[in-house]
Amino acid sequence: ILQKEMLPHISMAEGSESKKAYFFGYMIHRLLLAALERRELDDRDHFGKKRLDLAGPLLAGLFRMLFRKLTKDVYRYLQKCVETHKEFNLTLAVKQQTITNGLKYSLATGNWGDQKKTMSSKAGVSQVLNRYTYASTLSHLRRCNTPLGREGKIAKPRQLHNTHWGMVCPAETPEGQACGLVKNLALMSC
Repeated sequence: ILQKEMLPHISMAEGSESKKAYFFGYMIHRLLLAALERRELDDRDHFGKKRLDLAGPLLAGLFRMLFRKLTKDVYRYLQKCVETHKEFNLTLAVKQQTITNGLKYSLATGNWGDQKKTMSSKAGVSQVLNRYTYASTLSHLRRCNTPLGREGKIAKPRQLHNTHWGMVCPAETPEGQACGLVKNLALMSC
């Protein structure tokens, strides 16, 4: 867990615990400075502190989850074969359509994650590309969704921050409940 899950951006190789310990100490140091009011709190609306979940890492995470599910199924089949003293058959153990059906389901519905665990899955990750005009296609490709509830009347995440200058289009946002929560990257930012 310490190597792969905690602070994976530092390193996931063996022997990286000292680097992670230094970074963890740095995080605690900054937390204490902010708690003692010796430094200002970080602005959570700053564009540099935002993370964009792009297609590659999202698909990699989905594939990793589906592959874990496949290995669990093979493990269960192997346990059953050992308990009942049957011969292990690899073609029966590996369900060929597990990964394919999972990828197809997630890309078709936009519900990213396990089909059975709908509470833990993200909704609206993939959408059908809008191809009305060339400009609407480009706009749809540059769209970013903020993962906040649409019904809340929180003003800060909806407003433009001064660090969005040149990165987010100030005019292009939908009207209604999603106003300010759905942002479009500026034309020259990509």
